[in-house]
Amino acid sequence: KLYQAERNWERAQKLGASSSALAATDYDNYKASYDSAKASVLICEAAIVQAQGSLAQAEGMRERANRNLGYTTITSPVKGVIIARRVNIGQTVIASMNAPSLFLLAKDLTRIQIWVAANEADIGRLRPGQPVTFTVSAFPDEVFKGEVGKIRLNASMTQNVVTYTVEVVADNPNAKLLPYLTADVKFELERYDNVLMVPNAALEWTPTLEQVGPEWRKTLETKTATGSPGQDTRAAESRPAEGARDQRNPGVVWTPEGQFVRPVFVRVGATADEMTEVRGEGLSENLPVVIGQMERSSVSQPTAGTNPFLPKLPSRRRSGPPPPM
Repeated sequence: KLYQAERNWERAQKLGASSSALAATDYDNYKASYDSAKASVLICEAAIVQAQGSLAQAEGMRERANRNLGYTTITSPVKGVIIARRVNIGQTVIASMNAPSLFLLAKDLTRIQIWVAANEADIGRLRPGQPVTFTVSAFPDEVFKGEVGKIRLNASMTQNVVTYTVEVVADNPNAKLLPYLTADVKFELERYDNVLMVPNAALEWTPTLEQVGPEWRKTLETKTATGSPGQDTRAAESRPAEGARDQRNPGVVWTPEGQFVRPVFVRVGATADEMTEVRGEGLSENLPVVIGQMERSSVSQPTAGTNPFLPKLPSRRRSGPPPPM
């Protein structure tokens, strides 16, 4: 429309207002049409600019709406299993300086951690990478293995007892172990293979002189006088602490020999639970040792040709009529 009005106006200007070929009214109409079309174009251009501004504003509002929509989805920073849900469906979550806890996640249940409270007296013997065995009440007949991962330095004190938190890591490939189980943990302080062990009671038991073989009684009296093993003192006093290994600690165990017992002098090594490592001449695997003595029966028994370490058999009643009343 503007192009047609502009051509008509240019033709009218060439003919002139005073020309006999163009009436004055037509001249004015062409000029008015051109001015009107030109004004319409300016109005349309202004409308386009306004529409472009509205479009940019709408795009900004759309981006803000998409951003707010993204805030409604909270993505976990790690992949794992939800242990606890601490919010309810439909609850409004407000971000603040302290981010609220929404879920408690277990990152990887195939690799678990055990937090062990270790006493300050034992922490010096623990180190990262140390083998660990543990049991749980859920599976009492199964022993699990792990190792020390980290020893935390922030100790805690409870009733004047200082404890350190030791992190034990263990494999859990089939997710058999569940979170929050209580474990009974044992640390492997030292390991010795192919050693001879005796019950601790064998090192603590001490016979009387009458129970010792005649050929050993003089030796026993000499050892007693010099303060060596064999005196009436508990061998546990000279035994090292559990897990310790010191071959200089002497000890003695007693093995049956006929009606009597004879001593076997040993060097005491590492101790674990109810067993202690021993070394010395005269020791062999499956050697019987005395760990205690049965109480004597109150009924008098002949002592000749009997073994004091064998249980007493009950006496039989004589057959016959009952005694008169």
